[in-house]
Amino acid sequence: MNQETGSGTDIDWLQNIPKVELHLHLEGAIPHATLWELVQKYGGDPSVPTRDDLVARFAYRDFRHFLDVWTWKDQFLREYEDFTFVAEQVARDLASQNIRYVEMFYSPGDHWAWGLEVQPLTEAIRAGLNRAPAIEVALVCDLIRNNGPVSGGHLLEELRDIRPLGVVGIGIGGSESQFPPEPFATVYERARKLGFRTSAHAGEAAGPQSVWGAVRTLRVDRIGHGTRAAEDSVLVDYLAEQQIPVELCIISNLKTGVIPSLESHPVRLFFERGIPLSINTDDPKMFGTSLADEYLTLMQLGFSRSEIQTLIEQGINSSWLPPGRKRSLIANFRKESGVYDSDES
Repeated sequence: MNQETGSGTDIDWLQNIPKVELHLHLEGAIPHATLWELVQKYGGDPSVPTRDDLVARFAYRDFRHFLDVWTWKDQFLREYEDFTFVAEQVARDLASQNIRYVEMFYSPGDHWAWGLEVQPLTEAIRAGLNRAPAIEVALVCDLIRNNGPVSGGHLLEELRDIRPLGVVGIGIGGSESQFPPEPFATVYERARKLGFRTSAHAGEAAGPQSVWGAVRTLRVDRIGHGTRAAEDSVLVDYLAEQQIPVELCIISNLKTGVIPSLESHPVRLFFERGIPLSINTDDPKMFGTSLADEYLTLMQLGFSRSEIQTLIEQGINSSWLPPGRKRSLIANFRKESGVYDSDES
């Protein structure tokens, strides 16, 4: 039976089905009420005299402006207890959306200015996450490409001792156009030897050459964003042939101006070419989105419920969970979502 694309029935279904997310930044997922509390804790900010002004701050002229707002926001994360508070609220918010499993970035290097060290910072985050047992969250450390490979290498060695806190992988975010991936080759090789999984933001604010660098030089397990890979047909072929998963963030790309319009997003191209995809929110509270909103946006592009179901299963299979856990999640997803109860007749 057909459902009207974007109907209330669709959004209810999308909100209620179990989901996973593989490209989510802790610091970009802070609920507005939580961030407002932190702003007030540190004496307020004249640029955001009200909560409405705080929300309005999350509008961007371009990707560079988004990074500036990211840095501004981080000034209100100064103490370890702030991260416990934030992590709990983020996890509860995600659980309320029936998101069952998340691989979540966090960026210790953004907080060194406040004297926060990696291990106690990670412990503080894990303490908050443990207060929301309805959702499972693994951590992925963003080495931050702006800080360079030497800094990234030192941070990686510190992560080795805190893997029991659920740190499963590494990535590099930051100013992609200014800091290409290739200098991090040795860091990524070391990460693999230590047993970490790897991702890299690439093809978001820089072109296909950034994606090539991530897959050929860094040999990543997944690509974060990857949107501009569509500009190189050979690269699209390569991603499909090698089955390299891509973490897509549709609304993020729109809000930062990485793509000019929804219709120009390559998600349909990638999907039809057979590239393994996951659909993600990136920084949901900074972009005014949710995972259900992301899937609803795909429906506006013509994706059917059965195709959404396929994307969710691709996301589970693209995760860094053990094979048995993937099978279990997929079985539960199919049971709870009425999978293959197609909207097409």
